Order: sequence, then structure tokens, then C-alpha cells
Amino acid sequence: MITGELKSKVDRVWDAFWTGGISNPLEVMEQITYLLFIKRLDELQTVKDRKANRIGEPDPDPFFGSDEQDLRWQNFKDRDPELAYQLVSEGVFPYLRRMGGDDSTYAHHMRDARFTIPSPNLLAKVVDILDGLPMDRSDVKGDVYEYLLAKIASAGQNGQFRTPRHIIDLMVEMTQPRPGDEICDPACGTAGFLVQSASYVKREHREELLDVAQRRHFNASMFHGFDFDSTMLRIGSMNMLLHGIENPDIRYRDSLSESASPESERYSLILANPPFAGSLDYEQTAVDLLRVVKTKKTELLFLALFLKLLKPGGRAAVIVPDGVLFGSTKAHKELRRMLVEDQKLDAVVKLPSGVFKPYAGVSTAILFFTRTDSGGTDNVWFYDVQADGMSLDDKRNLLLPEEKFGVRPTESLTGADHAKNNLPDTLARWFARDTTERERPRTAQSFTVPKADIAAQSYDLSLNRYKEIIHEEIETREPLDILVDIERLGEEIAKGVEELKGMLA
Repeated sequence: MITGELKSKVDRVWDAFWTGGISNPLEVMEQITYLLFIKRLDELQTVKDRKANRIGEPDPDPFFGSDEQDLRWQNFKDRDPELAYQLVSEGVFPYLRRMGGDDSTYAHHMRDARFTIPSPNLLAKVVDILDGLPMDRSDVKGDVYEYLLAKIASAGQNGQFRTPRHIIDLMVEMTQPRPGDEICDPACGTAGFLVQSASYVKREHREELLDVAQRRHFNASMFHGFDFDSTMLRIGSMNMLLHGIENPDIRYRDSLSESASPESERYSLILANPPFAGSLDYEQTAVDLLRVVKTKKTELLFLALFLKLLKPGGRAAVIVPDGVLFGSTKAHKELRRMLVEDQKLDAVVKLPSGVFKPYAGVSTAILFFTRTDSGGTDNVWFYDVQADGMSLDDKRNLLLPEEKFGVRPTESLTGADHAKNNLPDTLARWFARDTTERERPRTAQSFTVPKADIAAQSYDLSLNRYKEIIHEEIETREPLDILVDIERLGEEIAKGVEELKGMLA
């Protein structure tokens, strides 16, 4: 999280674009992405130059040839605005498009780069601000980019591409990514799930990443993201790069229309919040998904896709609209039955309906399941998240100090704090789901339900189906006793009236 002067500088970048005539937030993000990419290439080339000087041999594979030195960030950033503008528009961007043949995921997504900054003065202003950002550490670079992504959402457009960071953190912390995992988000957008998974692995498995083979896996074969929006692919790829992942597998794929066969049983962890657009035509839907569940509903098709992509033993945490939990169609019931009977359904975490405001007020839940192909569901753990640390209206303001916000706050929460942020408690109780959580009554905020009870309810997975409400006991009395009291009260009133008449006489 960035604060203070750094936050102010990033705001200045954003404001410069808006006052300079670019008002589409995704276009702003695209242009910043291109500039950061060329800046990053220059940084990498500087490292290569130092190595070449140290060993006394020329760089065998430079990013910039001898006739392309003017295209380096360090060489055009201080030029006259008119000359720099000409270099960037006529030199840098054609150079980026030529890089499309490179093997790296970043070069691939830059092949259709378009330069849309309208004036030399705006370019000069933006380059100057970006050059002043302390981007020498991956955590700072990543935080800066995350903050810029958040501004896409706050601008009120295309916010559907962004799942709130603290909800992503909850899902990552609950699934505990491991160094040997192959992690996939089949609707990756800005790659938030992949970025946070990488951050978790770097934090929790630092020692393992010192191994050369493990580090190679982390940089080149651990993270996989699909999307069919080229802008999102560019932004997601840059997000990964600025968080220190050198060459993730981020690529174009229409996940529901293309056959999943080439990717079947490949991934050990899926984290996703796919777009639920309603329904697709059967003709547009991959045949192998329709074999799993015959439906036009995208929310069900995505779940079928996740089951195909997971290895046996692979686990998933995915956000679904509430209709998946209790829908009454044959397809809804069959998919829930499959999760409970054929696979291992671990948990249903109900989220407050305001989590995705101001873009949508739809009620959602997180499903946690493991692919086994042989059942294994014993008890399903339910948690009713009633507060996520932010107001549940369109403003989504923080309700707590930043030290008490999120899944792992740096300060302990009191009972009053818990009423505003349930996420730390959700994580703590998740790890106790097979022990003390089994003893909780169904009147509690979390509880477990045996598989047999769920099967008896046609595999309904809505929390309210199983939650019991505490009813306040009200003392009841016999009707005759009440009548006696009424008569006594009447006599007392009549007596009082007579006494008042005597006083007034």
C-alpha cells in the first residue's frame, strides 16, 4: 500500500492524463503500461551493459542495438518535448510492436501497442513524473501499479475487472499456494489473483525459492492466466512483471468457447472471479464443457471448466453468484451434486452483497473445493461474512484504521473491530474447520454441515438453508391471569378518578 508523497506522485500521473485530454481510464492505464515497459527494458539493458563491461565481452543479445540507443528511456527522457515526442511515436512504439516475435509474454502483448498521448507537453510531464517514482524495488513497483489499477475502478468504468484486493488476499491465504503449485486464473483480467499468490509464496517460502530449479519454475511455469481482452492481457502482464515474475504464462484464450482438452488436468490451484455474463449459445460453448454440464449459464460453465483444468488433488477457490448455491434447474442441481458427491466440497463462504459496489450489488459466495473424482466430502464448512472492513454502500469507505484492515492486520482486533472486519476471523476459523468448528451450533457465524444433510436438501448450498436463528423467549401467561390483572387495573383507575373528584369538589 502506498501513502504520502508517493501516492501524491501517482495521482499526478493520473491527473496529467485526464487534464491532457485522455479520459478513458483503460486508455490511461494502457499508455502508462507502455511507458513503464520501455522504462523496465532500459533498466534490464543497463544491467546487461554492466555485465558486459565486467567480463569484457559484448552483450550477445541486447534489447537495443547500436542504432536503437535513442529509444532507451534514459536517452529520450530529458530531450526537448517535441523531439522526445517524435522519438516515442515514430521510434519507441514501432520498436515495441517489432518485439512481438520475442518469446516473452510481455513482448507478445506489446505487438499491437498504440501511442495515443496527444501532445509533447503531456508526454514530457508524464515521463518526468514516472522517472521520479522510486521503482527500484519490485514491491514498490507492484504497489504503484496496484494503486493505478485501483484508480481504474474508482473512475467508475471497467471496475468489473478488479476483485477487491482484500477479498483476493482472503482466498489466497485460505488456499496457501505452495512453491510446487501450478496456479491458474482462467479469467485473469489484471492478474490480481496471480500477483497475490506470488507475493504469498515469496513471503512464506523464501528459502525454497533460493533453489535454482524452483526459482525457474516460479518465474516461467508457475503462473497461468487467460483472458480474451488484449488490453487486460497487457495490463495483467505488466502487473506480473512489476511484481517480479519474469515470464508468466499470460495469454489470449476464450475460456468457455475453446476446448479445455489441451489444458485438462494441468493445474493444482485455481483462483478466480470470472465474469458471469448470463448465458451463451450452445454453438459458442466448448463441447467438452457441455459434456460436464449441459447449460447456457456461464457461472455453471466456468465451474465445469475449473473441474476439467484441475489435476486430481488440485484445489480451487472461486467466487460465484448466489444463484449457483440454490438454483433449481437440473443443471444447477447436477453441478452441486457433482461437487458434493464426486469431488470434495470444502467450504462455502458467503460474502456481503456490497462487496462489489458501486459496480454491482449482487450477492456472492466463495466456493472452496478439491478435485478428487472419487468423492470425499464429509462436512462442509460455512461462514457468514457480514463485514469486510469497508462500508457496504457505493462509497466503500474504510471503517477501520489501515492497521486493522485486511486478512492479516498488523494490530489485534477487538470485538467491536470484528463487527467491522470479519476477514481475520474467517481465516482463523477456516484452519479449525476439522476440529473446534465441528462443535459450533448452527446459530453461530460459522458452522459445519454433514454431507447427508446437504444431500437431503437437494444439494442446496445457501447458508440460510442451514443457519438457525436464535429466537428471543417471551414469557407467556394464562388468559385468565391477564383478565384478573386488567380488572384490578380497572378498579385502581376508578378509585383514582373518585379521589380526584373529591379533591376538586
